[in-house]
Amino acid sequence: MEEQTAQTKKKPKKKRRLGSKGKIAIAVLLTLLLSTGLWCALLGRSGITMVQTYLLARFAFVETDADLGAATDQGLAAFVKGLGDRWSYYLSAERHQATLERRANNYVGVGITVDVVSREEGLLVQSVTKDGPADKAGVLAGDVITAVDGQSIAGDARQEGSDLIGGEAGTKVVLTLLGEDGSTREAACTRATLHNSSARGTMLEGNMAYVQLSNFYSGSADSFQQELDALVEQGAESLIVDVRGDPGGYVSELVKILDYLLPEGPVFTHKPRWWSKTVYVSGEECIDLPMVVLVDKDTYSAAELLAAQLRESAGVPIVGEVTSGKGYSQVTFPLANGGGLGLSTATYCTGSGHSLIGEGIIPDVELSLPGGAALGSGDDVQLQAAIELLKN
Repeated sequence: MEEQTAQTKKKPKKKRRLGSKGKIAIAVLLTLLLSTGLWCALLGRSGITMVQTYLLARFAFVETDADLGAATDQGLAAFVKGLGDRWSYYLSAERHQATLERRANNYVGVGITVDVVSREEGLLVQSVTKDGPADKAGVLAGDVITAVDGQSIAGDARQEGSDLIGGEAGTKVVLTLLGEDGSTREAACTRATLHNSSARGTMLEGNMAYVQLSNFYSGSADSFQQELDALVEQGAESLIVDVRGDPGGYVSELVKILDYLLPEGPVFTHKPRWWSKTVYVSGEECIDLPMVVLVDKDTYSAAELLAAQLRESAGVPIVGEVTSGKGYSQVTFPLANGGGLGLSTATYCTGSGHSLIGEGIIPDVELSLPGGAALGSGDDVQLQAAIELLKN
């Protein structure tokens, strides 16, 4: 009974702190509970050992202010690496959020694409997003960014330039620009969340449509179709699809693009661990154009399958380098700490069932870019080879 009168007032009891022995006893008790029954069946010895390790660090480690969050990040990253699958990954909470934004084809920045290697003075601006922060600040394609917030990015510092330009939405960054006329000026940009159009199309000589696809994330199929439809309306008679440096993306976007490009038939085979395989089939309607695909060693996943399937279904020639040889698809599972676990849960193949695992695509015309050459430049021998194929 907790009742207390004014006449018989008792001294309040002092709170007793749990000593180190008590904490260790709790940790031991909890680990014993985990070692029995359902938990043992679900987790197995290895899973229980991982939980035991965390509990002992939580209650028995002498440094009470140890950063268990950082330790968990490192531990999970090491665990996934230990699976021996180069395609599975662990993302910290910050990286997971950034990845979700990137896969939505959104990013925080000033709205420019840059070439890191062409100019020793800094970053060469290749394109500027219309109505983006850089565009509003007067940045032009052809400018060279020589400094960011007064810090030079010339020479070896160019590799850090993009990181310096990036930052949180709403913050400002000042770019020092070297114009094509040799003049120097500054542009103050307010970083913002921008949508990244994953496809970029242009018409080349001889009515050749050229479409560069940078990823297969959200909206990429619609972006690709819009770019190509516009070029067809302008009179395009052939097509070059450029997936060099494309990391891939979502199966759903890949299937939409294949359906748009190819006639009726199987275009993709998906084999998950727990369910039966699915064979995706394209419809009868398609774009009927002679095509060539450009690939390189950094063509991955859905981009790799796009090239392989175009060759398998329509005999489309491939130009470039041997591709990465990926044949596993991942699901990114959200975790309780805000992070994400990207785990390979299925294999995939072309429509006929051909796997690219470990072999990649061997191009019909195997050709590498010379050192320092930029994609789409006059030194782009791969693009020139694709053009020659369409001419003949």
